[in-house]
Amino acid sequence: MKIKVCGLRNPENIKAVAALGPDYMGFIFYGPSPRFVDNLHAGSLANIPSSVYKTAVFVNENGETISKLVDKYHFDAIQLHGSEHPDFCYSFRNKVKVIKAFGLDNNFDFGQLKAYANKVDFFLFDTKTVIHGGAGKTFDWSVLNKYELDVPFFLSGGISPDNLDEIKNISHPQFYGVDLNSKFETAPGMKDINKLEKAFEIIKQNITDELRS
Repeated sequence: MKIKVCGLRNPENIKAVAALGPDYMGFIFYGPSPRFVDNLHAGSLANIPSSVYKTAVFVNENGETISKLVDKYHFDAIQLHGSEHPDFCYSFRNKVKVIKAFGLDNNFDFGQLKAYANKVDFFLFDTKTVIHGGAGKTFDWSVLNKYELDVPFFLSGGISPDNLDEIKNISHPQFYGVDLNSKFETAPGMKDINKLEKAFEIIKQNITDELRS
């Protein structure tokens, strides 16, 4: 189970989160988001271990801007959270890992994902909202049983200290990782290191329990 911590922007907080050893760290380049990393200094990411995938999050951004930011910050992955076309997603796969996010509700049509199956590396399933994520709300995780493709996915949307234990009940073979964000903060963009430490322990313990069972 991979761990992605998203919505980082404060240099000292970035350093503290990196020290926990997540697998992915996300930085949001979307102006309306309260976690928008406006004027993030490139040096803030310089000391993140190479084992961590530095991930830039975009919403319907143009390709030129994405490419410039990938080059400037040396990102390893991008997460596309808008209505990006499959071919647009695919155009970046020669440079970075590509995560395509979708907002889910009980009526979500998983059939639309087929067009992306060979164009992206991962899906991210978030709660459907009008603000492209970050709402801190969960969706009904049982709808994941309708997902039948072989593209691995991250689970996002309202994951919190209160429901982390429930994640071990998700047995989908393509369940790749969890995305931790708003429920692990002291303020937008400021992660609570103590909460994250406990979350990492719970997730790793769940993995150990699975291996033993």
